[in-house]
Order: sequence, then structure tokens, then C-alpha cells
Amino acid sequence: MIALAAASLGLPGASLVAPASAVAGGGAGLTSRPAPSHHRPIHRRRVTTLPVRTPPPVVARRGDTTVSASGGGITVQARASAMLRHRLTFAGTAPGDAGKTVEIERRGVKTAWQWAPTIAATVQADGSFSAPWTINHIGRFEIRAVLESSLAEPAGATGMMTVTLYLPSRASWYGPTLFGRGTACGEKLTRSILGVANKTLPCNEKVALYYHGRTLVVPVIDRGPYIRGRRYDLTYATARALRLIRPGVATIGAVSLPSAP
Repeated sequence: MIALAAASLGLPGASLVAPASAVAGGGAGLTSRPAPSHHRPIHRRRVTTLPVRTPPPVVARRGDTTVSASGGGITVQARASAMLRHRLTFAGTAPGDAGKTVEIERRGVKTAWQWAPTIAATVQADGSFSAPWTINHIGRFEIRAVLESSLAEPAGATGMMTVTLYLPSRASWYGPTLFGRGTACGEKLTRSILGVANKTLPCNEKVALYYHGRTLVVPVIDRGPYIRGRRYDLTYATARALRLIRPGVATIGAVSLPSAP
């Protein structure tokens, strides 16, 4: 009725839009128009997810290798790693010098970087010599063999090789319940940080570690352990690199490596 009256009067809006309910009910002559949209279409930005890169595992070096040096007509070799009070044998050759004495000398921080006599051996008839030494010093040393003579100067000397002599030490490892916390040396303890805790060594001083043929050099980053009989606490990453990951305490080789003066 209203639509017919409006049409007869010539009023605008004569054509009315039926509500949706009327269309659904089949209202004759009525059409439905969608409501205008005031929103722009949404264009979703593609997000590229970068792969999480985990640092490669730290791999300890082999410590059960043999090192050697030669020069002055002499050769000498020995194991690269050994424990205090164990035996380390320096063996080599000095062809044509049978009956002469070969002196094994060492040099390092513990000798004030002066050559110090270590052990001596006599050259055999076939030119070979062997000098077993029961280790009574710890540290990292340069080693050379010197062929002695009646003169003040040696008859010959080899170049240098390096050996590391460790103190047997009881050690444990720590970390998982403390990740995210600060250490006594100002570091943040994480799953991947390398280091040891020790009660007396200076922060950041390097420590060489040896366990079942594997060696690793790490800094002091914390204080401890405070359990009697233990000298070092290894971080989780250090213990894992040495494959010392079982709970409890183990005997390792350890020696501090103070900087040269």
C-alpha cells in the first residue's frame, strides 16, 4: 500500500528494498541488494620462517697422539698427553753417536721459559735411545733432545715438540637447572657455553682437560665445586664434548695454562 501510494504521488524511493525475510518468504516483485562494504580486501603478507640454526657440537681433539721433533741429526718422539706420576717415554735416534748422552729438556711457564733438564739416555750401538720419565711436573711444555758433547755447546739439538702433563682430578658437571643464570665470572650459563668452575684459578684462565683420550681447552667461568674431593665442575657443553655425560664424578686430567709473561 505504501509503495503504491508513493508511486502515485511521484515521490522518490518508490521502489523499496525488501528485507531479507521477505525475500526468503517469496515476496513478489521485491529484490534484495547486498549491503555496501566499507572495508578493503585483506591481503595477507607472506611470512618467511627462517630455520633455527644450532651451533655445531664442539668436538674435543685427540690427546693420545704421538708428537715428534728432529734436527741436528737427532729425532725424538713421545705421547702428546700424560698424567702426573705416570711414565712418559722419550725415544728416538742419533745415528753415528753411539755411547753419547742425549738430554731431554723442557721449557714452559713452570720453568720461567728456560730450558730445564728432564731425563737423559745413552745412545745405543744401533743409534737408538730411550728415556722413560716418571712425570713429576705438570704443565704444557716444549720439549727438545740435545746431544751432549765435551764442549760447552751441545753437539746437536732437535726442534721443539709440545706435550701436556695433567694432574689427575676429580670432576663433576653441572648446568641444566641453572641455565640462564649468571656465573661468578660474569658469564651467562647456557647449554652451549664451554668452561669450568674452580675455587681458586683466576676467571678466564685457560684449563686443559683430558678424558679417555680426548682433550679440550676451556676457560674458568665460575666458582666451585663446593663438595669435598672435587676439583672441577664442568659445564654441560664441556662434559658433552669430552663424552663425560653420565651423572656422578669422574677422574679427568686437568692443568691450568697461565699466559706467558
